[in-house]
Amino acid sequence: LQTRMQSLRPEPAARYRNVLEALWRIARTEGVWRPMRGLNITATGAGPAHALYFACYEKLKKTLSDVIHAGGNSHVANGAAGCVATLLHDAAMNPAEVVKQRMQMYNSPYQRVTDCVRAVWRNEGAGAFYRSYTTQLTMNIPFQAIHFMTYEFLQEQLNPHRQYNPGSHVVSGACAGAVAAAATTPLDVCKTLLNTQESLALSSNISGHITGMANAFRTVYQVGGVTAYFRGVQARVIYQMPSTAIAWSVYEFFKYILTKRQEERRAGK
Repeated sequence: LQTRMQSLRPEPAARYRNVLEALWRIARTEGVWRPMRGLNITATGAGPAHALYFACYEKLKKTLSDVIHAGGNSHVANGAAGCVATLLHDAAMNPAEVVKQRMQMYNSPYQRVTDCVRAVWRNEGAGAFYRSYTTQLTMNIPFQAIHFMTYEFLQEQLNPHRQYNPGSHVVSGACAGAVAAAATTPLDVCKTLLNTQESLALSSNISGHITGMANAFRTVYQVGGVTAYFRGVQARVIYQMPSTAIAWSVYEFFKYILTKRQEERRAGK
């Protein structure tokens, strides 16, 4: 839904007023499972990407916190650790994101993930899978900085003793995702344009392929003005809230289980 609603010049049959209308019309006209396209490639990329993401975050957060505020929590350390973790996460996830969004576009010519990968590689080269990488980083670095800082701040308010508390993890994760998503929507619109190379938007672009954040920003403005930068903001917030809530609650659960086992082993010795 987010990919569809961020389209700058959608086909008449793919113009939606809100998220619920988009979901209803896509399911009714294109099939019940159409909104789930790209799930397999997203799951394939998300595993290694999130493993790198949280491992890097934990290590850097502890290291930087000890330097900046020994024995305490540092928002600067949290934000910096989130930024560095994003570099690894996006390097693993960007190709999957390109394929996912191309398969989600209205009237996408691709039936399978392998068809999309082969076509993009053959027609645009390997670089097409990382065409939006710098824009992705430009979006995700502030997104993750806001996300981690908001999450850690809310944890200080809701769970000051930092115990395993599923309710606080879900609420903090959802709120952190919503704030970060809303703040970085303009960058996400540009990233979607770079990934999909939307044909109707390309007709207004002299250079053919849209490359780079500056070019994407100009094209978005030329096509839809200032309001175009916030296309799909509702869908983006609705998507990010459960996504970040689930990610944090699952992460905190396994962190709790693994930490508890380590403590039991030490106590057994």
